[in-house]
Amino acid sequence: MTISAPPINVVAEPLFQPELLKRFDINGPRYTSYPTADRFHGEFKGPNYVQALKRCASANKPLSLYFHLPFCPNICYYCGCNKIITKDHGRSAKYIKYLAKEISMVTEVMGMTGQKIPVTQLHWGGGTPTFLSHDEMRELMQHIKAHFDLQAGGEYSIEIDPRRVTESDIALLAELGFNRISLGVQDFNLEVQQAVHRVQTIEETKAVLDWSRKYGFQSGSVDLIYGLPKQTPETFKQTVEAVISMDPDRLSVYSYAHLPTVFKPQRRIAEADLPVAADKLDILSNTIDQLSQAGYVFIGMDHFSKPDDELAIAQQKGHLHRNFQGYSTQAECDLLAFGISSIGKVDDVYAQNVRTLDEYYAILDQGHLPTLRGLQLNTDDILRRELIGELMCQFELDTASFSKHHGIDFATYFERELIELKDLERAGLLHWEGVKIVVPTKGRLLVRRVAMAFDKHLRDVKTEARYSKVV
Repeated sequence: MTISAPPINVVAEPLFQPELLKRFDINGPRYTSYPTADRFHGEFKGPNYVQALKRCASANKPLSLYFHLPFCPNICYYCGCNKIITKDHGRSAKYIKYLAKEISMVTEVMGMTGQKIPVTQLHWGGGTPTFLSHDEMRELMQHIKAHFDLQAGGEYSIEIDPRRVTESDIALLAELGFNRISLGVQDFNLEVQQAVHRVQTIEETKAVLDWSRKYGFQSGSVDLIYGLPKQTPETFKQTVEAVISMDPDRLSVYSYAHLPTVFKPQRRIAEADLPVAADKLDILSNTIDQLSQAGYVFIGMDHFSKPDDELAIAQQKGHLHRNFQGYSTQAECDLLAFGISSIGKVDDVYAQNVRTLDEYYAILDQGHLPTLRGLQLNTDDILRRELIGELMCQFELDTASFSKHHGIDFATYFERELIELKDLERAGLLHWEGVKIVVPTKGRLLVRRVAMAFDKHLRDVKTEARYSKVV
């Protein structure tokens, strides 16, 4: 059985559709993975991960690496990351020693001791990676390069808190091999900054981007958050104008998820100070308009880039990928993740490390990988992961090619999902072009809702997970 529908002529339309957004602004997964992390379980232990690592090694493909560096000198009230607030560099120095231990154990399990494994993507996240001293950064990179070969032309990125770096820091990062930076900004309005306990000037932020260009970084990205306390449409317009004047290559514009029962620091934010729903939608509408007029293209969900940026090019070529750090050009890479709470994707397995330093150190001292939980994907999971990835990254799915690749009849396999899609189609979130499912411009901000129709775990198994709003 094949699926076909008459082609629909789609007139150019704006990305922002307020009525649709109001109608479908429900809670849902961000799909940095499928199945989503709330489906990981504790029955998955080290041996499952070990076997996946061995299969990964035998595949002989370049890898992606992620290092979670959790230390921050100060707390930001909005933050939901796994972090440790400290000014004690003795703690970070010890942590690096144990990261080295974990690297050695993982590469030994892979049977790659004494060999350098090719890597085309590296990311240091946190926390605040630049909390590390220069000596600590050099030491960690030495441990990495002792086991991995960072290939020419790869993406090597680090998250930056502009309040905590100097020109010499950026020069060192370039020396170590980083070629991309991501800057946290969130908002430049002083009243908002004070409400979230993160005061940061335009000048110090611009200086970091300028230094990154001076030292040859290929890409600079800026993170903003809308929906924070004290924000108004007008003040956030000013923030976006300031960011555009800095000319970053990419922007991420995240919606703030207020979950004080999950993230304790958020309890310091007064709910009465949060913008009402109408204002939050106005902020999003204004931001999309400003970025569009400045020449940025919408990549997906909350990401924008210049049209000549690698993300935009990868999307045009159908090579865009989505992982735990967001959108990526490295579609075929397995991801090895190191440090507390980090999540790796290796072959048909997701594995997440323990969350606390004490657990991490104790398990590594016992000679075991610090795996807390994970998931072994079955054939259906892998099939749906690819499908959701196509929708999230390319905004379309060729059901004929997909069926042929996976040896299924799409209409039969997804009979239940296609019934649900009819409602989304009537609402304008998708349409058919022959055998292609296409998410049109006006549905792209709600692509998570389209993806949810294919999430078997979400449909079949109840969860207590606290998802963020789709918009």
